[in-house]
Amino acid sequence: MRILHTSDWHLGKRLFDRDLLPEQAAALSYLAKICDEKQVDVILVAGDVFDTYLPPAEAEELFFRAVKQLAGKDRAVVIISGNHDDGTRLASSAPLAAGEGVYIFGGKPISAEPTDRAVRAISMGENHILLQNAAGETLYVNALPYPNEARLREEKSEESYEERVARWIKKGDEAYDTSAAHVLLTHLFVAGGQVSDSERSIELGGARAVPVSVFPENCYVALGHLHKRQSFGSAVYSGSLLQYSFDENPDKTVYLLETEGNQIKIIDKIPVEGGKKLIRLEANSPEDGIALLKTYGGDVLIELTLHLDRPLIRDDLMRLKEAHGGLVHIIPDVVSAENAPMRMRSRMSDEELFTEFFRSRFSKEPDAALKEAFLNLLAEGE
Repeated sequence: MRILHTSDWHLGKRLFDRDLLPEQAAALSYLAKICDEKQVDVILVAGDVFDTYLPPAEAEELFFRAVKQLAGKDRAVVIISGNHDDGTRLASSAPLAAGEGVYIFGGKPISAEPTDRAVRAISMGENHILLQNAAGETLYVNALPYPNEARLREEKSEESYEERVARWIKKGDEAYDTSAAHVLLTHLFVAGGQVSDSERSIELGGARAVPVSVFPENCYVALGHLHKRQSFGSAVYSGSLLQYSFDENPDKTVYLLETEGNQIKIIDKIPVEGGKKLIRLEANSPEDGIALLKTYGGDVLIELTLHLDRPLIRDDLMRLKEAHGGLVHIIPDVVSAENAPMRMRSRMSDEELFTEFFRSRFSKEPDAALKEAFLNLLAEGE
């Protein structure tokens, strides 16, 4: 059985004022092409399908078109909700989608209706699905959407977040009998993971980080949440569908897996086509910036930092934007009278912003416990 692991589509996301939906549509269409060429049986989508709880109608329309194309006539698509998704809203179409080979976990339990599709669910529960292909090969998916107390309808307890996640994972494996290949599909922040600028930084305080030790042995862990491709043994982040911030690697990929009995191995990392590359440039004047911009073609989106000794004027802005249609962000780095560079707040994390605010209000540094409480509060607001 062949499996494709993808995550963090963030449909409806904008890059500053730039609509990325056309590029997202092209990338998803390319995923369907990969599935046809590589004879994929199952597609795993590890959360953050949408960029917001209330995505625009155009993003929802793209989602339905894309998953129908990915499922095709005989494939299965298994989707969980991420921290950017409204899980209940995402899974509201689950009863209809299951008949098309699309199984969505995000809110209420769904059942597996009989189907004559080549890859089909032969059993299903609130937090797992057992799939079988035409050759009789089976895949058990422990499906854990982005977990917090509210989404899993639990009261607060004295358990640590790590303990709760371990318990939720164990619950999803209760129906596993070891004969099938085994996947944990989830949306978590693994301690030590590399975070990019496009991700919410609430995890940096440690409130929602888990160690790799919570994951089952002899199991491929298909992770979503972090946009940079990275792995921790058999726990793998496929990375986001497109490059959503300038500090991410522009070469986005999906993972192609294959089962051998009850084992799963990675057989390829396949580049994703469809998105424009994001690049960061620097110049020491508007004139230098204009000359630099004109050396690039139209297949990139650009963030330009200008190191200046005076504020940027409107005429400079207009000339810079005319120099390249893909210029989406200009950062004027103006040196102050004391010759100290001014740091832009757009590049500061939530923790840094809170520290700056606290310092300006109370003329002292917030202690570690207060910062941790603030980050925890943000996490609960998710």
